[in-house]
Amino acid sequence: MDRQRLKLCARCILLFSLIAILFGAVQSCKKDIGVPPPPETKVVEAVDTLHGVDIADPYRWLEDQKSPETREWIAAQNAYTDSILGSLSSRDELKALAAKLIKTDTISIPTERGGRYFLTKRRADQELSVIYMRQGLDGEDKVLIDPHPLSEDKTTNVNIQDISHDGHLLAYGIRKGGEDELEIKFLDVDTREDLPDVLPRGLYFGVSIMPDKKGFFYTRMSMKGPRILYHSFGTALAADKEIFGEGYSLGKILFAFPSEDGRWLSIIALEGSSGKTEVYLKDLAGDKPIATVVNDLDARTMAGVVGGTLYVQTNWEAPNGRLLAADPENPSRENWREIIPESDMVMQGLFGLPVTFVGGKLFINYLKDVKSKVVIFEPDGTRVGEISFPTIGTVGGLSGHWDSNEAFFIFTSYHIPTIIYRYDVASGEKEVWSKVEIPVDSEQYEIKQLWYDSKDGTKIPMFVVHKKGIKLDGSNPTLLTGYGGFNISFTPFFSADAVAWVEKGGVYAFANLRGGGEFGEEWHKAGMMANKQNVFDDFIAAAEYLISEGYTQAQKLAIEGGSNGGLLVGAAVTQRPDLYGAVICTYPLLDMVRYHKFLVARYWVPEYGSSENPEQFKYIYEYSPYHHVNKGTKYPAIFFITGDADTRVAPLHARKMTALMQASTGSDKPVLLRYHTTAGHSGGQPVSEQIENLAETLSFLLWQLEGET
Repeated sequence: MDRQRLKLCARCILLFSLIAILFGAVQSCKKDIGVPPPPETKVVEAVDTLHGVDIADPYRWLEDQKSPETREWIAAQNAYTDSILGSLSSRDELKALAAKLIKTDTISIPTERGGRYFLTKRRADQELSVIYMRQGLDGEDKVLIDPHPLSEDKTTNVNIQDISHDGHLLAYGIRKGGEDELEIKFLDVDTREDLPDVLPRGLYFGVSIMPDKKGFFYTRMSMKGPRILYHSFGTALAADKEIFGEGYSLGKILFAFPSEDGRWLSIIALEGSSGKTEVYLKDLAGDKPIATVVNDLDARTMAGVVGGTLYVQTNWEAPNGRLLAADPENPSRENWREIIPESDMVMQGLFGLPVTFVGGKLFINYLKDVKSKVVIFEPDGTRVGEISFPTIGTVGGLSGHWDSNEAFFIFTSYHIPTIIYRYDVASGEKEVWSKVEIPVDSEQYEIKQLWYDSKDGTKIPMFVVHKKGIKLDGSNPTLLTGYGGFNISFTPFFSADAVAWVEKGGVYAFANLRGGGEFGEEWHKAGMMANKQNVFDDFIAAAEYLISEGYTQAQKLAIEGGSNGGLLVGAAVTQRPDLYGAVICTYPLLDMVRYHKFLVARYWVPEYGSSENPEQFKYIYEYSPYHHVNKGTKYPAIFFITGDADTRVAPLHARKMTALMQASTGSDKPVLLRYHTTAGHSGGQPVSEQIENLAETLSFLLWQLEGET
């Protein structure tokens, strides 16, 4: 070969090398879309010394939500997120998919009162749900409350609080954004006019209109603590009579449940999520003092009077729950008699009885291996039937009356939108009353329950959803989520997020972690207080299982969680950053050393503990995500989501963690924050925003896991 040919060959090699380098750079750029550095966040040194430990908090200044500096920082973060996610070309396609799943006609279970049926509906072309009433089961739906005119940006919504027994008076709540606080009004259903009586914006736990319609009971939370009050219609709120709550400070939650005949008022005093409850009973027929049902047990106990009998559901000496009965004239524990004993199934119910009393029967919602069914009993405990479905899903949401033969219930699953059934108690026959239709062939989906070993060998169940025929070769983008807390059980329920993800070829997984209520109170206790690390171990083990079984691989695995689930993914990513390709962390708890100081978080001390307690501080500080972000660690891509209207979990958690993660990560993966100025913990977003948000989340995940831009 002569010199000229050698030179030409060398040039060709160089040219091909340059092309290869350029192609690689383009491909890399395609995946990273030239992610610029985030806005710089100033550091203001703050150090606390707790129980002999110095704790740095360099972004404490971001706790002040209303300060001009914080507002400027929020605006800069939103602009940064817009500049990155707004340039993803897949956004329009995903928005169309999200719209297909979310813009559907929806309807709630109806509540019958005096031959009138009250429900909420949202047409596919509407932003918000509207409250309707129909006269008779086959009558025409008439609008009672339409929230659309209440706010220009369609972030004010309404919900049904209570309905008088004759169906002539409606109590409804008005919620701005996603905040927990409500304004409560009362509508004369016949005249369509509001009564002058209004409960101003505040935190309420239930409103109950009495059968005589002379007044109502309600629970109001204030800085003094919870109080149960009675309001007579037509009088000033200042004249409301305090029924119960004196001496109860912040940290207790009170509920009041009148019996259907209006004679008895059941009062429940709940100590956060600890499960410890006190139960009292007031005879409204006279001036008798409030009677104690139970106040000395470390157990979860709920009670209500139906048909002249006091029914008591408790996990006292029965972690899975049992049902007892007593004469309301003599309601104390020594007079209880067991009606339905504990079984290997778990009685469900968090803030009320897991029993629905319809047609003279007892309908009890049970879980067996996280699969739900409703079992029907006679008042003496004789089992007479059940409502269940062969497909994995959730049966529940029963509504009806003791003296009515008609009940309604729902069935749903991850890929099956809510189906509402009308149930004839006497015959046991059911018929579809309403069904949400989505343009997706759910027959192509496969849903199964898997079991895996956690770190300590405990068997943990997990539901997995994907299209039929996938290959377990580690190539599937996978989204893993969970909750694990507050005795809350998660059974399969329809999720537009899950369906959209599976439609894009992904695997959706939900792990039923310890801390929930899926296996009774013992399961809950195994994931709370000093045992909280078990929840994180269960979740990490779920991720490892999905990888080991060939569903996915670390760089194609995303995790997602909100609220207590936000704490879950926060702990998971700080403890095992190598295990995930992307993280979605929404409305989270992250600074566990200071969480109890903000908003209503004091109610959660029985679940987590408090750093003010030396012993509890040890295990809280051991896992607190904000305090375990390490400089230079290669963290995966993280997307934090929160909003101003979150009046439950302070948005400061996401603000501080975003700043810390952006300053600390040693990888080139983005750390983003989407900060909504009108949304909060309880939603509050119109359909159009829900579509935008789902599209944005999906585009972020597919960009990071699949390289789609």
